[in-house]
Amino acid sequence: MNRHISHLLSMLAFWLCIGLSSSTNAAVGCYSGDVIGPKLITDICWDCLFPLRVAGVSISGETSGVPDGASTKSACMCWDTNNVPRPGISSGMWEPARLVEFQRVPGCSSVLNGVRFPFDRTFQGTHGYGSGGKQDGMFMHYHYYAFPLLVILDLFTSGWCQNDGYMDLDVMYMSELDPTWNNAELAFFANPEAAAVANPIAAAACSADAVASATGNPIESMFWCAGSWGTLYPLVGSVPGNRGVIKGSSLLSARVLAALHRRGLAYGTMGDAAMCGGEITPTLPKSQYKLSILHPLPETKKGHKIGESTLIWGQARTIPAEGQDPIYTIWRWKDCCMTQ
Repeated sequence: MNRHISHLLSMLAFWLCIGLSSSTNAAVGCYSGDVIGPKLITDICWDCLFPLRVAGVSISGETSGVPDGASTKSACMCWDTNNVPRPGISSGMWEPARLVEFQRVPGCSSVLNGVRFPFDRTFQGTHGYGSGGKQDGMFMHYHYYAFPLLVILDLFTSGWCQNDGYMDLDVMYMSELDPTWNNAELAFFANPEAAAVANPIAAAACSADAVASATGNPIESMFWCAGSWGTLYPLVGSVPGNRGVIKGSSLLSARVLAALHRRGLAYGTMGDAAMCGGEITPTLPKSQYKLSILHPLPETKKGHKIGESTLIWGQARTIPAEGQDPIYTIWRWKDCCMTQ
């Protein structure tokens, strides 16, 4: 009898240890980015707001940061909900509009201070570090957030310039719910244009975009390229080869934006046609965006364009162990018509 009781207690202890080990492992790698707090002020690249343009004229003393394709109008007109014309003056600026975080642990949100959403770990992410220091490629999940920082701080928000409706930090998209993010075949059927650029010639042509991106002017017509980061297609979370966390997650950030534009979930906010509201742009408008790292080691002086070499801006931007799942602030150029 004592043997049975001893055996039962041993089994209970064994399964208890298994349960504790599982729950502990589930929390491994899910760290808080402490985004909701002082970082909203201290770790934002406030210089990335500039240049500011009003009535077609830069008021910040520089014009080099204005993207190609931005509106040059001085006056504009929009129609309100009653179809009444409302004249105004044009304005253009870079705004911090979105956050995107990349995670190895499904459901982990560093933006929301380490909250875990109830997803299983079937598609566990990895940075691809294998035995002997080899890398076999990486896979990371992403969470895409509305981040209307200027609205939150009540800055530069009036009339038509506040046109996407978001007033606070909010989850917009989660890759754990998207079957195309971890399946290249499904991604191909969702984006069949990939067949037109899935060849060595198209890949080699991206070297021209890499050179242009280094000067801050990515080539818009090369919609399948992400400069020195690599090729956009397929629009999945897997990145082959030895790229490192920063370069790999940078390519994934471009794929996130490309996939959302392709599905009509992200809009063009640059140019004359976008003065009164966003417009559908099925391909990624690369010049419309720039990014800055928010976590773990932020870029606070200057952002970077899509495809710009990580050798210029990405050195020593991770922290071993807890600081290897980055968060990026997505800046977009926004042309709008300021009316009464």
